[in-house]
Amino acid sequence: MVESYEALIEKAYKILPETTAKEERFVIPKVLGHLQGNRTIISNFYTIADTLGRKPQHLLKYILKELAAPGELKKNGVIIGTKVPASRINEKIEKYTEEFVLCKECRKPDTKLLKEGNFVFLKCMACGARQSVNAKI
Repeated sequence: MVESYEALIEKAYKILPETTAKEERFVIPKVLGHLQGNRTIISNFYTIADTLGRKPQHLLKYILKELAAPGELKKNGVIIGTKVPASRINEKIEKYTEEFVLCKECRKPDTKLLKEGNFVFLKCMACGARQSVNAKI
């Protein structure tokens, strides 16, 4: 017996799971680190910068300015000269991502920072949008 198209569709819908898991392709890693005396050490800073597709120096400069704290890049991570909770650093990284990584038009992270003369632009490789950003590279 040959089943009708509608019957086959009904059968297929019954086989499908109720909910499908939604997984983001762009997830910012959370800060891993510890306190050492009066300093905060971030061990996965290079991984975070790589995920964002930005230079670690640019990301660090932004975070230190936002935290109003001294700090420096080391080969195994970052040392911030004050005690800073990880939640606060994560907030600053999310703010950086909004400002310098995500496209304002399509909200995708496929962007590059381009310097043209005295201006810096955020160029989206996905939709082609171009926005000026307030950055010193």
